[in-house]
Amino acid sequence: MGWKAAEKLIRHWKVLRGDTVMIIRGKDKGDTGVVKRVVRSQNRVIVEGKNLVKKHIKAGEGHEGGIFTVEAPLHASNVQVLDPVTGRPCKVGIKYLEDGTKVRVSRGEGASGSIIPRPEILKIRTTPRPTFAGSKDTPMSLVLEKTYDAKTGKGMPDL
Repeated sequence: MGWKAAEKLIRHWKVLRGDTVMIIRGKDKGDTGVVKRVVRSQNRVIVEGKNLVKKHIKAGEGHEGGIFTVEAPLHASNVQVLDPVTGRPCKVGIKYLEDGTKVRVSRGEGASGSIIPRPEILKIRTTPRPTFAGSKDTPMSLVLEKTYDAKTGKGMPDL
């Protein structure tokens, strides 16, 4: 990606995976759905069951070919998060509560100004953290081993 394209990337994302959004432009205008995936490198989102296109896939090893219906990505500017109170599309703002927690709030014309809850799906990791040491992990005995003493200079290489 060139520097011109990198300049146009959205820096502060308001739409998150799991948000209920309304499509405001395109062939599915007015439809609502849940954000399945956010492609930040392209400023695009994939909404479940919306913006369906036919994809021709050639047969290969391990899979059949044919014509499949898949969800195509939509530009992030073509979707808006739904207000949890009114159910209408709204802009998203950021607010800090008295206890210091950062929350998203609905803004704009006809918005209630209520807090937009963070989607529950974000609490679930897509790839779980490993619970055991793998073959490439350094053993804890080597990690905790002291190899340099500042007072005596032990461990310094001879230059």
